[in-house]
Amino acid sequence: MLIITRKTGEGIHIGEDVVVSVVEAGKDKVRLGISAPKDVKIIRSEVYESKDFNVAAAVNKVSADFMNKFLTDSPAQLNEIK
Repeated sequence: MLIITRKTGEGIHIGEDVVVSVVEAGKDKVRLGISAPKDVKIIRSEVYESKDFNVAAAVNKVSADFMNKFLTDSPAQLNEIK
């Protein structure tokens, strides 16, 4: 991880197309501005991590439901939940 110090109005370049600027710095938080092409997804880390968790939970639920059906139903009924 790269750790740098920036003041309000200063920024950093990431690659050719992404610029992160410090818009405001306070005691407890920093406001950042991000300039990037529209095809670059920018997602807050807590949202990204929550998304990954929800996808994993959904996959595990489907797998558990399938296994429960597998143990109790006929092969024809299993095709209905694939």
